[in-house]
Amino acid sequence: MQAQPQDVSFVPSRLRWINRFAALGPRFHTALPAQALPQPRWVATSDAAAQWLGWPAAWWQAPGALEVFSGHSLWPGMASVATVYSGHQFGVWAGQLGDGRALLLGEVETPHGSAEVQLKGSGLTPYSRMGDGRAVLRSSIREFLCSEAMHALGIPTTRALCLAASDLPVRRETMETAAVVTRVAESFIRFGHFEHFAHHQQHEALRLLADFVIDAHYPQCREAAQPYAALLREVALRTAELIAQWQAVGFCHGVMNTDNLSILGLTIDYGPFGFMDGFDPGHVCNHSDDRGRYAYANQPAVGFWNLAALAQALLPLLGEGEAATESALAAIEPYKETFMQAAERRMRAKLGLATRRDEDPALIDDLQQLMAAGHSDFTITFRRLAGFSTAEQADTPADKQADNHAIRDLFIDREAFDAWAQRYAARLRAEHSQDTARAAAMNQVNPRFVLRNHLAEQAIQQARTGDFSEVQRLLKVLQRPYDEPPDEPPEYAAYAGFPPDWAQTLEVSCSS
Repeated sequence: MQAQPQDVSFVPSRLRWINRFAALGPRFHTALPAQALPQPRWVATSDAAAQWLGWPAAWWQAPGALEVFSGHSLWPGMASVATVYSGHQFGVWAGQLGDGRALLLGEVETPHGSAEVQLKGSGLTPYSRMGDGRAVLRSSIREFLCSEAMHALGIPTTRALCLAASDLPVRRETMETAAVVTRVAESFIRFGHFEHFAHHQQHEALRLLADFVIDAHYPQCREAAQPYAALLREVALRTAELIAQWQAVGFCHGVMNTDNLSILGLTIDYGPFGFMDGFDPGHVCNHSDDRGRYAYANQPAVGFWNLAALAQALLPLLGEGEAATESALAAIEPYKETFMQAAERRMRAKLGLATRRDEDPALIDDLQQLMAAGHSDFTITFRRLAGFSTAEQADTPADKQADNHAIRDLFIDREAFDAWAQRYAARLRAEHSQDTARAAAMNQVNPRFVLRNHLAEQAIQQARTGDFSEVQRLLKVLQRPYDEPPDEPPEYAAYAGFPPDWAQTLEVSCSS
């Protein structure tokens, strides 16, 4: 990393840590220090995440910063705890889980409200089960880059502030080296936190946790006739909007267990995730998911399944008997309609449709079927669609082909695309769409850059040699996913290109 002039106004001892979750008491967490990375070094920091915290870009040069974010020490006011939760993994109750390799350093005030700061990969905790409590450089680079990439795409997510590495050996499928990524978010509370206390029939703790979440993050629910049902409904609505956003960019989470879903509707726990290259509704990005439970097309239904598990956990707070069940089901039912509307709204925007018409769902579905038939590249297809011309010329297929050849060439069945393109052009002309204005709008919702697996892999392989420049360069690209600035370095175009053939052999699993 290149040194920057230190901002002498940034004094860590002046930060105000409020640590409200730590104040909930020992039923919710275990206080313990991190296990320090030996001889740590910086890999990368996110200026954008630092700005969100209200910290200067050069904060990482403050005395002791590397030591704090590699587990050696704490800044004044931090409270280091590992939280306990439970959950369903791959649809099966897994029992007690918890922060097996993460430590919440505390909650700090920022210009946007409070934010929790968490180390991931900081060593053993009481919840590590059979794990070693460490994270490896490979997975930490992927999480660091994707957290910031998702934020730049406008998708709710935990953020990544910085990444530190060490030569400490860690065994996964092979021997690798350790790293710690620092994550920040309004909260890291998951569905599984509630499931834990419900399963153990600790209803007082369950109520305390629900009250904490309402007061800290959903204060409007306090005024509802049934505050806990109102909380459940708000979580359902946020989850629906989140998954609609995932679908719209071709993002697959890979391990949508209940302990990996955020109570605030954030994308959390980047493990075996992936952005699709060729479009395939059945795409499974997680090599460990041998039954395809978390395939791309299944994500919306899994979101509702997880909400049902959360609703079950909250039943003790909703009353007794059938009335409580009815209240819980009524609270999560809006998820279905909200998701459908959000997904359709985002797909209309991706097609540049400014108004809604009854034929739109069929138009969208037929395009996706054409894409799936030939595994058309998801990101490139929608990006090129912005250049679609609606100009009416001679009604011959040759003219139509020449007009929109850049997008047409992405489809194997060209005649089927031509038929769809005629419907699409007629639909656009019916709302008097102007090609130039529509293209500009579409390019703000159809990203040019996403974190494809091969891009992450290239940065990882270079980082393993001790060269972190590609991590930092790729971060800059991903933080402006929609832009084509006139002064862009020519080599940046490669980040928006088709994946190489070797990318098809890449696999990610739960160890990722």
